[in-house]
Amino acid sequence: MKWIDIPPVWLAASLLAAYFLGQSQPWNLSIDHPLTQFLAAVLIGGGLILMLLAITEMRRQRTTVIPHLEADQLVQSGIFKRSRNPIYLGDVIILAGFILRWDAPVALPLAPILLWVLEKRFVIPEENRLRRKFRQDFFKYTQQTRRWI
Repeated sequence: MKWIDIPPVWLAASLLAAYFLGQSQPWNLSIDHPLTQFLAAVLIGGGLILMLLAITEMRRQRTTVIPHLEADQLVQSGIFKRSRNPIYLGDVIILAGFILRWDAPVALPLAPILLWVLEKRFVIPEENRLRRKFRQDFFKYTQQTRRWI
């Protein structure tokens, strides 16, 4: 079951929940506006770019992007100079974008919930592995780079 406990599955589940909440419109709330649709596109595109930059940098450094595996390198370059978790941040930004795109304001609480799930299930365990493996280098990295933004 560990193979199914990966961030894309959590993102997909959140997207499904957001979509169906948007379809049901339980309180007839709407934020549909051309500006909202533009912001949605920016968020979705920005989240995808963040993820692509991070994956490219991790591949360049020859380390894994799979959360449950041990990293071969401590990646501190590229987008990782700005955020220690750009892929997870991208997941949350993409979810927020689709919530706006689907005009599902009742689903907005799913974004911080996804952030919390990703932090508890993936970020903290990953950081613990990196802390054990890279010790002083990881400590310096945490002093220079924030967890999210």
